[in-house]
Amino acid sequence: MAHELMVSGDRVVCLVGGSMIENADISAVSEFVDCFIGVDGGADHLLAAGITPRMVIGDLDSLSCHSRATFAHLLCHVSEQETTDFEKALTRVAAPMIIALGFTGGRLDHTLAVLNVMARHPERSIVLVDEYDASFLAQVGETRIALPAKSRLSLMPLSDVRVTATGLRWPLHDAQMHPTGMISSSNEMAAELAVIRTDRPLLVTLPREHLPSALQAAARVE
Repeated sequence: MAHELMVSGDRVVCLVGGSMIENADISAVSEFVDCFIGVDGGADHLLAAGITPRMVIGDLDSLSCHSRATFAHLLCHVSEQETTDFEKALTRVAAPMIIALGFTGGRLDHTLAVLNVMARHPERSIVLVDEYDASFLAQVGETRIALPAKSRLSLMPLSDVRVTATGLRWPLHDAQMHPTGMISSSNEMAAELAVIRTDRPLLVTLPREHLPSALQAAARVE
């Protein structure tokens, strides 16, 4: 379903959700970000960090009165309840890369809902970031990831998928993977380059300290 475009950027846009994050988490992504979007209660985190978002998008039921008043001219109220606030924002923002911060670490159902949205929008370049991790969908075809040897690299299928992955401690060779079948969590780099080939989107997770590598690997080639 097409939605009215509310924000357009030509670099990296960061969606900030309402899950628990610190100012340090926002600072960790700031150098990569062109602008911030508050997603419902995530605007409270931006207010606490002294950052004015480009817009605040969501059903706004978790937004504090302080943020509602401060950002009154920036509010985009989407009242429908068929989608999550994350999807409301994602479908109204156009950018070559999205960092999603503040969407994990809270309620498990919220985290699962975010993964559901990512799986249904594999055409979007999204890096899901929290205190520990940076996660993205490896696109269909080949994805190259440069990391120091022994770095953690986890592969999690979000659907039925066939995967070949080299450069890992436990490589995969045309492996059939499924959320309730084979996965490859807590794998690690055996060299400084991993090459992943997949026939469907595959969730890749690596340490947040290697966010630049995640951003590079998550980029969609046009």
